Amino acid sequence: MAAERLTAIYHVTSDAAAIERHATGIAVEQSVEMPVAAIDDPQILSDIVGRVETITELAPGRYEVRIGLATATTGADVCQLINMLFGNSSIHPHITFERVVWPPGLAERFGGPRHGLAGLRRRVGVAEGAMTCSALKPQGLAPPALARLAARMAEGGLDMIKDDHSLADQAYSPFAERVRQCADAVAETNARTGGRTAYLPNLSGDLDQLRRQRDQARAAGVDAVLIAPMLVGLPAFHTLVAESPDVAFMAHPSFTGAQRLAPPLLLGTLFRVFGADATVFTNYGGRFGFSPELCRAIANAALEPWPGIAPCAPVPAGGMTLARVPELLDFYRPDTILLIGGDLLSAGDRLVEVGQAFAATVRGHRYATPVPAAAAGL
Repeated sequence: MAAERLTAIYHVTSDAAAIERHATGIAVEQSVEMPVAAIDDPQILSDIVGRVETITELAPGRYEVRIGLATATTGADVCQLINMLFGNSSIHPHITFERVVWPPGLAERFGGPRHGLAGLRRRVGVAEGAMTCSALKPQGLAPPALARLAARMAEGGLDMIKDDHSLADQAYSPFAERVRQCADAVAETNARTGGRTAYLPNLSGDLDQLRRQRDQARAAGVDAVLIAPMLVGLPAFHTLVAESPDVAFMAHPSFTGAQRLAPPLLLGTLFRVFGADATVFTNYGGRFGFSPELCRAIANAALEPWPGIAPCAPVPAGGMTLARVPELLDFYRPDTILLIGGDLLSAGDRLVEVGQAFAATVRGHRYATPVPAAAAGL
């Protein structure tokens, strides 16, 4: 019986004369990492050595290469899975890692989102339609100031308020104190207004620190958090998710641009497989260079039907403005969380009023019919 394999898909920059050599090099590098001619064990040769499945020219000088890799080499471990998919080959500047074709059951072993889009909806009481979110900024504010800001956002009717990912455990804003004060401020505002706003503190540090901060958040009555998987490490992120079935995780994209991994694969698929209930990514037309097509692909990867893996909520962000809310709702459709930070914070003394207008625009939006071509697929 042939060994089970997953298929890793790469884009390779190469001339036509060298592409077969490059493809074979990836297959060997991502499996046995030694001259195949020096291997005399027939089982390793048949079951372990990577195989070039297809080479397809995408454009002059650019190819898609599909490599079959033995599932057994991944050890059903996050660290080893990434190592086998794109460990040494990530060092080559002419290779990017684009997609994975998963064999039955492999992705499900990692659990996927424990709460997903539906669980986030239940937390904030939004049964249908898009949800709203903003961020506590700037870093440098002390906990009382951040708590006052959180209270005003909650009074404005936002569904979620997250720490900015730059808020950690700094001397001017200690984690435990900040989380307690912000959580209390949001809870008190909810009690007064009847709202269901959720506060998501940012977890950071090594695994011991992450666990300690998670427990401090729980003690403050918080059951959803922000985390940057590529900063804390994918294995630590996955471990924390597995240990915290009561906590929902919103994944932040900080440091995701340092690798040659396609954003839909990393932000949409891998973060989802390893347990992100929501995934933040940079929206088209903002501060970063993502195109509408790339944003669409990320959102699709997060939401597409996948037996055994719950949908992950797409969270477009990064320089979005309140004026673009109707456009973005028509683009992303109802199963999304719109994250607007700086433009909302710029309202200053009118933050509550502007927050209410943001929430009302999202709640009252009538989606374009028929669905615009740009928004199709969601």
